[in-house]
Amino acid sequence: MMETTSNSSVFLLTVNGQIEGANFPDYDNLYCKYCYVYGHDWAPTTGLEEGITQITSKSTQSHRLIWNFPLETTFKSTNPSGWPQLVVSVYGPDVFGNDVVRGYGATHIPFTPGQHTRTIPMFVPEPTWRLQKFTGWLLGRRPEYTDPKVVAQGEGREDMKKMGYDTGPSSPSSVQFGTSSWSTEANSYVK
Repeated sequence: MMETTSNSSVFLLTVNGQIEGANFPDYDNLYCKYCYVYGHDWAPTTGLEEGITQITSKSTQSHRLIWNFPLETTFKSTNPSGWPQLVVSVYGPDVFGNDVVRGYGATHIPFTPGQHTRTIPMFVPEPTWRLQKFTGWLLGRRPEYTDPKVVAQGEGREDMKKMGYDTGPSSPSSVQFGTSSWSTEANSYVK
């Protein structure tokens, strides 16, 4: 039997920040779900890989939704391929009181040390056929992904057109990141 030894070095990436808020002018009482998507060589070592914020409402002075939801996760890897991405999904009630998706978005965790702010463009799947649009309105259900991680992956999204769905713009969100020179930290904010 042949025995192999591995002398691979490991590096750490620490994500440390918050999902701050979002601009959705037409909607109120929204909450945000987040998760990370990363390659095969990556493994989380501490912190949460996914979470959900509280429901927030707009103030009378601002049209911004504020969550200020903390993020703190550390990953390890031997290879930068598959660098982690933060995926956010924003949900809120429709006219019937059902929770429906109001936007999906994703951004890579910054590659360089320091403070970073990211604005994440948000989008929603839209039916392209009138019958789908009418049925969705009648039943109070909009098209949404069964797994929001597909937002950060290239494969599978082209099939949405074949199934009769397109994507329409939603409101942007922002993410802020801060990194140090020893381990890479990323402070994440969805504004």
